[in-house]
Amino acid sequence: MAVFTEVSNEEARELLRRLQLGELVALRGIEGGIENTNYFLTSEQGEFVLTLFERLTAEQLPFYLFLMKHLAHGGIPVPDPRADKNGDILHTVCGKPAAVVNKLRGKSQLAPQGAHCAAVGGMLARMHLVGRSFDRQQPNLRGLPWWNETVPVVLPHIGESASALLRSELAYQNHVAAGAAYAALPRGPVHADLFRDNVMFEGEELTGFFDFYFAGVDTWLFDLAVCLNDWCIDLSTGAHDAERATRMLEAYQAVRPLTAPERELLPAMLRAGALRFWISRLWDFYLPREASMLKPHDPTHFERVLRSRIAQPVHA
Repeated sequence: MAVFTEVSNEEARELLRRLQLGELVALRGIEGGIENTNYFLTSEQGEFVLTLFERLTAEQLPFYLFLMKHLAHGGIPVPDPRADKNGDILHTVCGKPAAVVNKLRGKSQLAPQGAHCAAVGGMLARMHLVGRSFDRQQPNLRGLPWWNETVPVVLPHIGESASALLRSELAYQNHVAAGAAYAALPRGPVHADLFRDNVMFEGEELTGFFDFYFAGVDTWLFDLAVCLNDWCIDLSTGAHDAERATRMLEAYQAVRPLTAPERELLPAMLRAGALRFWISRLWDFYLPREASMLKPHDPTHFERVLRSRIAQPVHA
């Protein structure tokens, strides 16, 4: 969430009029993230989030927006896109595709304890089950094909040791993806980016998942692995936190038990989750786009996580 496109107060007022959300009270750019332009948009009727999409196209966006609507109507606490009088939930602001969603209550829990990890695990499993009946299809656009395309682009920017690890891990993940166990993994819509800053809490109560703009159809195990790689590690070292991971896994399996292929491939998918975010952070760090308030994430963090996942495999 950065500001690549500046939105004026008048443009915000016009959007609120189209959505029948009352008069503009305040408009404030959101710092953090690196994909889209985001603003807090306050009107007479409440608080909302305005997102202008900088990379996703108008053809790709209905998947994300209708997925959020589907999950919201299924009882999952996610932002619900607002429609205009014609029922359209994809809008245009400053020549960019845009959406307006309700602002969730609560705040991100950036130092999670076991109870927070359990809440995320249970809600993630519920989200996966509700998503089974979603009828739109779109692959995870940051999945294995994107890794294969992007690794050659970032390799010239990194040292020999990191380069060797990146190439060997990519080869390993291509090998895993060609296997029978991988083909048997349950699939459906996944969030694919459910980090600590994309979940809201009030105390220990989980009040929402948000930022679904990396979502796609992928393995549910990959989605769980991404969560374990952020919520259940030590941020300074990348080391596994067994207590928090156990709480998350137990809560997830209380709602949807893992299948035998999922239990077999959990160590490989934890490595896949670390690889995916290492690649994307390398790409964003060495090939950045200009934006106000943009702060690229440290790519070496997920290199450390990947090395930890290889050295000490975690089993369900």
